[in-house]
Amino acid sequence: MKQARRWLLTAAMIALLPSVALAQKPKPPAGGGNKPAPSASAPVSVDDDAPKTPAPVGSGATAPSGGDTPGGGAGDDVCSITPDAPQCKGGGPTKIDLGKEAKKQFNAEIYAVQQIYALRYHRFELQPYYSLSLNDQFVSHPAPGLAINYYITNVLAIGINGNLYAGQNVDSDFNFQNRRATRVAVPLNEYQWGANLNFTYVPMYGKFAAGFGDFIFHYDAYVVGGVGAISTRPIAVIDPDNRNFSFKPKVDFNLGLGLRIFLNRWLAATLEVRDYIFNEALENLTIAPGSASNPNDPNSPANPSTWFGENRLTNNVQAQLGVSIFLPFSWEYRLPK
Repeated sequence: MKQARRWLLTAAMIALLPSVALAQKPKPPAGGGNKPAPSASAPVSVDDDAPKTPAPVGSGATAPSGGDTPGGGAGDDVCSITPDAPQCKGGGPTKIDLGKEAKKQFNAEIYAVQQIYALRYHRFELQPYYSLSLNDQFVSHPAPGLAINYYITNVLAIGINGNLYAGQNVDSDFNFQNRRATRVAVPLNEYQWGANLNFTYVPMYGKFAAGFGDFIFHYDAYVVGGVGAISTRPIAVIDPDNRNFSFKPKVDFNLGLGLRIFLNRWLAATLEVRDYIFNEALENLTIAPGSASNPNDPNSPANPSTWFGENRLTNNVQAQLGVSIFLPFSWEYRLPK
């Protein structure tokens, strides 16, 4: 029975603790004044708890004690924190009319996109390269080349390019040995030169880090296409004793994709894959049955009219590896940053 009374007394004390806490007298203000707390019935201004507006710099007012200023000590002002502020020049702080300053008009422009690392607008591009054929398994057509482009805008250019194939067309050893052993051959062609008028469009630009310290590589990808001419001829493999072909130019169209990786603001490494499409005349796979001693005979194998077979649409796909040199080497931005 005594144990139950003790528990009841403890529970009553716990229940009365919140009431005792609420009944405590309010603490006096921090300044030591005797200002009473506002009663529940008295109206309270919404500004009573708002922070007081600090006195203007240079007005002679001192900062409150206790380290409440942003600087952490009494007497700190703008000039002690930022001595380079305009109002601090001339030997000391000057009084600022905040109302007048607030009425001033200013244009704060913030650009989220940085300026382009290598501007192309109104610059020439010299692009020497070396190309290798990708889709002819019987004859390779390597060639040095040169492209010259002028950028009308930062993403659109007009230019020309040329390839020199002469003396570099190579018949594969496998093809030669197979042709001689089996007496089976396919028509082959070789190229002499090619020249084209092109338009280039740059739809993509970016940058990446490759692990070379803090160096950032900038790159762009472009689409190129145009029209031109290519000089080709068949290689006499069916009847080389009587046939001797000469080079003839044909109209060609080209379309390709390229990638430039900038090493600095005027030099870039380039990789391009381009397809040159043209109508090619192939060697006739049959030999005329006439006599070779009379070239004027329409059925003579020595008559050039019997040398050519079908015409075929040909794709000369090339991989071009080179460099891009932009002129002039430097430029000046004329647009705001």
